[in-house]
Amino acid sequence: MKDLYIVDGQKAIGQMLAESLVSRGYQVVGRSEKISTSVEEISELKPHVVVLEMVLSDGQGSVLIEKVRTFAPETRFLIFSDSKEGIDIKSCLQAGAHGFVEKSVDFDMFLNAVKIVAEGGCFFGFNITEVIRSVVGNRGGSDSRKDNLTDRERQVLCLIAEGNSNKDIAGKLGLSVKTIDNHRCSMMRKLDLHNVADITRYAVEHRLVEVNFVV
Repeated sequence: MKDLYIVDGQKAIGQMLAESLVSRGYQVVGRSEKISTSVEEISELKPHVVVLEMVLSDGQGSVLIEKVRTFAPETRFLIFSDSKEGIDIKSCLQAGAHGFVEKSVDFDMFLNAVKIVAEGGCFFGFNITEVIRSVVGNRGGSDSRKDNLTDRERQVLCLIAEGNSNKDIAGKLGLSVKTIDNHRCSMMRKLDLHNVADITRYAVEHRLVEVNFVV
C-alpha cells in the first residue's frame, strides 16, 4: 500500500482523515497544518502521495507542490479542498497536482481519488471540470512540438505522466534504463520541459493521458 502525507489547515480534519485512511490499509507517514512544516517533513519522509488543502494559513497549496517537486519529483499530489476558486485550482494544476476532490463528496469517492492518484492516474471531481477545461482549452489538437516526438518518446512521456519511474518504464517496454533516459532527455529537450511536473501538465493539457472526471 502506498504511503501518504496529509496537509490540512484544520488539525482535527487532518487527524480524522489520517485515522480513516489507516483503518483502510493506507500508511500515513505524517501530517501537518502548514507549508513550512510540511516541506521539511516531506523531504525526509518522501511519501508517495501528498493529500493537501488548496489554501493554507501560510500560503497556497501550489507553493507546497512546487517546493516538493524540487527534491521529490516522483511525489504525487491530490488536492482535498472546499475551495472552488478557479485561479487556485489552475495554479495547483500548473504546479503539478494530479487530482482534485471536494471535501463535500462522500468518503468512498475520496478513497477512489486516492487510489487513482496513488496508482499513477489523474482524478478531478465533476464540479471543477469547467475549470480544468479552461486550463486545458482546445490544446488537444495538433501541436508542432508534439508532432516532433517519435512514437517511443511519446510513449515514454505518457508513462512518466502516469507516475512511472525510468526503471518502471524500462520494465514495461523491455528496454534498458539508459535507453529510457535517452528517450526522456530527447523528449524533454524537444518540448522544452524541465521536470516531471512539466511533463504531467503537458500530458494533461494535450489529453495524452486519461483524466478521471467523476459526477
